[in-house]
Amino acid sequence: MAAYASGTAQAADSGRGRDLRAMSFNLRYAADTPPNSWAERRPVMRELLRRAAPQLLGTQEGLYGQLRDSAEDLGPHYDWVGTGRAGGSLDEFAAVFYDVRRLAPVGYDHFWLSGTPYLIGSTTWGNTVIRMATWVRFRDLRDGAEFYALNTHLDHAHQYSRERSAALITDRLGALDPALPRIVTGDFNVAAHKNPVYDAMLGGGPLVDSWDAAEERSRQYATFHGYAPLVPDGDRIDWILTSPAVRTRRAVINTFSRHGQFPSDHLPVQAWLDW
Repeated sequence: MAAYASGTAQAADSGRGRDLRAMSFNLRYAADTPPNSWAERRPVMRELLRRAAPQLLGTQEGLYGQLRDSAEDLGPHYDWVGTGRAGGSLDEFAAVFYDVRRLAPVGYDHFWLSGTPYLIGSTTWGNTVIRMATWVRFRDLRDGAEFYALNTHLDHAHQYSRERSAALITDRLGALDPALPRIVTGDFNVAAHKNPVYDAMLGGGPLVDSWDAAEERSRQYATFHGYAPLVPDGDRIDWILTSPAVRTRRAVINTFSRHGQFPSDHLPVQAWLDW
């Protein structure tokens, strides 16, 4: 039996405003060893993605082949922007997927979360795992309006690195066209409201947390579950942040699984956005 959350494409679409369906999802890198190998998870991932039909999807941890699989599973109307965090295609990506029927990239860039952000693969803040961010300037094909999407994955072990990374991301966002909205997706590896990284991301942008700003939201669960039982009211370490002018009509932590199999060790977070 499958378990579902109210995170389908139809759950909140209303025909009002821009109605952009955004998602942030740590895919958990593809591994061959069961349990929870990519071969076991991919069919569940496919069903979740097709049900949710995000028009903008920031992913973390995806390997190149896994991203190609996900693009295929999303369907023929999707493309993505990204590069491996060590450069090339042989490491994890912070890739941004988009529905080509709705969005067109008009510019993009990558930078590394270090003191030398344009040195590929650089790490200078104590973290041993390479961390990076990718941003894309999109044009909405419905009306020509543009916005920025930035996707990232902060370090899992080093608070200093996370704090410096948050400051760098805030600085880079501030250098973009201030007239355009921002949507930030990511696995921040710290709990919302419980860490200076959260305060830095929301205090220097300015950005707001779509979960808190949402007019309607699902039940909250810890977004990292590690294939263990879900934790109600647990920590949100995966966030969708937006410019204050962006309206979040609904926010969802999607608990979809099938026959006890989750698509990842994280739960995807979704937001229905207007501006």
